[in-house]
Amino acid sequence: MRERIWALLPLLLLLPPPLRGGPPDSPRPELEPEPGPLQPYDLLYASGVAAYYSGDYELAVRDLEGALRSHRRLRQVRARCARHCAARRPLAPPGAGPGAELPFFRAVLERARCYRSCQTQRLGGPASRHQVSEDVRSDFQRRVPYNYLQRAYIKLNQLEKAVEAGHTFFMANPEHMEMQQNIENYRTMAGVKEAQLVDREAKPHMESYSAGVKLYEADDFELAIKYFEQALREYFNEDTECRVLCEGPQRFEEYDYLRYKAGLYEAIADHYVQVLVCQHECVRELATRPGRLSPIENFLPLHYDYLQFAYYRVGEYVKALECAKAYLLLHPDDEDVLDNVAYYESLLDDSIDPASIEAREDLAMFVKRHKLESELIKSAAEGLGFSYTEPNYWIRYGGRQDENRVPSGVNVEGAEVHGLSVGKKTSPKIDRDLREGGPLIYENITFVYNSEQLNGTQRVLLDNVLSEDQCRELHSVASGIMIVGDGYRGKTSPHTPNEKFEGATVLKALKFGYEGRVPLKSARLFYDISEKARKIVESYFMLNSTLYFSYTHMVCRTALSGQQDKRNDLSHPIHADNCLLDPEANECWKEPPAYTFRDYSALLYMNDDFEGGEFIFTEMDAKTVTASIKPKCGRMISFSSGGENPHGVKAVTKGQRCAVALWFTLDPIYRELERIKADEVIAILDQEQRGKHELNINPKDEL
Repeated sequence: MRERIWALLPLLLLLPPPLRGGPPDSPRPELEPEPGPLQPYDLLYASGVAAYYSGDYELAVRDLEGALRSHRRLRQVRARCARHCAARRPLAPPGAGPGAELPFFRAVLERARCYRSCQTQRLGGPASRHQVSEDVRSDFQRRVPYNYLQRAYIKLNQLEKAVEAGHTFFMANPEHMEMQQNIENYRTMAGVKEAQLVDREAKPHMESYSAGVKLYEADDFELAIKYFEQALREYFNEDTECRVLCEGPQRFEEYDYLRYKAGLYEAIADHYVQVLVCQHECVRELATRPGRLSPIENFLPLHYDYLQFAYYRVGEYVKALECAKAYLLLHPDDEDVLDNVAYYESLLDDSIDPASIEAREDLAMFVKRHKLESELIKSAAEGLGFSYTEPNYWIRYGGRQDENRVPSGVNVEGAEVHGLSVGKKTSPKIDRDLREGGPLIYENITFVYNSEQLNGTQRVLLDNVLSEDQCRELHSVASGIMIVGDGYRGKTSPHTPNEKFEGATVLKALKFGYEGRVPLKSARLFYDISEKARKIVESYFMLNSTLYFSYTHMVCRTALSGQQDKRNDLSHPIHADNCLLDPEANECWKEPPAYTFRDYSALLYMNDDFEGGEFIFTEMDAKTVTASIKPKCGRMISFSSGGENPHGVKAVTKGQRCAVALWFTLDPIYRELERIKADEVIAILDQEQRGKHELNINPKDEL
């Protein structure tokens, strides 16, 4: 064991860094240090949150902004000190013979002293003051401070800053529909255009990549190449920064038992394996959708996919071939790009041997290091006795789409989130009295199943909430008000690439009705049936306080033709409505950015002329189905919104599935803003109707 771990150690420490893509870039600007010692960001964050809940919004903004600045500055200091000390105190592998390892350990100690001295000087005090809990680290990773900031700025009537903070939070939490609604409301109030939205935490490589995609789609291939190359340089710079930050303190619960093993080499190897795992997973840090529970959607392969075709379009066939071969390092079975390689080779001058053209060195070195890390981690897992499963870091949910290209394939096999299981599921806690079975209050509604029959808690299934005529009318009006990607920033397929998602809010329906774009009577029906559903839920679950709307959304999911063969995904992944479902831990974390204020949910179905699309409840493992419900006209499923009711939607494989989705809250603070405006519109319409009625009265008839 000792010899095996010692053999690992030099490799763990001396792995070569990846090369940067393209020509050297200019150094990134650093934050100007504030006078005095840097304040710990966790203390500022705690103070800001406390101030927010006490109603002192000015203090909340001051401390939350200070926490974000402190966090950013701390990362810069740690990265700069790590690079500085790595250059000044290089490590060398130990030699052979007695005491041969001592020079190596001396170099390690000198680097540690350099790093500590550098941090103390730049931070204005010991680095130990800036160690924070995992909860705080997770909040900053998921941009939770911006959620508090946007609310505080609204209270202070600083709309533009609220938009900025809300947008920054939303970019890391794209499933947060309420935040999307808030942003749209703020933008309307502040007059901010979409092009002016600022992501304060945007990674430079993503901004350059997005600019490159727009130029590529405009057929400006030369300028697109410039931005894609810049994005690659920035990506590898950020990867290096992520890696050096991993060299700080580590705490992985599954490795704690190693601390009690005697032996210097085991202890050292233990720590460096943890560092290596952290570095190996930097691709998560640079994923397009950051977030603890989100699947990895790594965009690195797409750089080379775009570049191979852009270089081809400008006639640089050697570079096109290099990029195509680089892409194949990550997706070696992509038949389209394999065909591209053969085609590019046929375009080379006779003086060039195609075999001499290799994959680009920047990605080749990156992949080589990544594979070596994987081998070392697996070897260490076997030697040190812990469990490790290698995720698929290069999942692709979509690709570059243009009419002139040979399209690259989409690889979704093995698309799963890996993690440690911690044992038996714990029952979720619901902090209110649970009751059900109250009156349904409307005639003709048919009770179908209660919680027990649906194998769960706080669940009910009802039929005939809508009539056939109402279903037809709603389905008809849907085609006139639906917007592709509504609620998901215009993303056509936010949950699965195999379906088109469309949606509309009740306020938009009333607006279209008032403008005459759809029948006002039909738009009013959308409003009325959602209110009917609210009253049913409030009565059936015997709630002692008023149930308010949190969000109202008419949604349709349409199966895309030609994409239904061999589907194994869901139309909507398993989730809970007011907490972050963590299937590996059998927990549901009721914390931001989840919609923690939601209390009850309901889905009112409008049609059944489609295939698939069953609504399912599962256990908290997100795998074990406890109930499956086939939608049909007038059917409504309602349930409490917590971790006791994980749910999702099976794939819609043919046709269009439409429903009215409703979320409710018992807290009036979180009432749906659009619903309040819709109530005002209805009041105006009713007043106008009464006015018309009064005008039709003959004054003589009043006598």
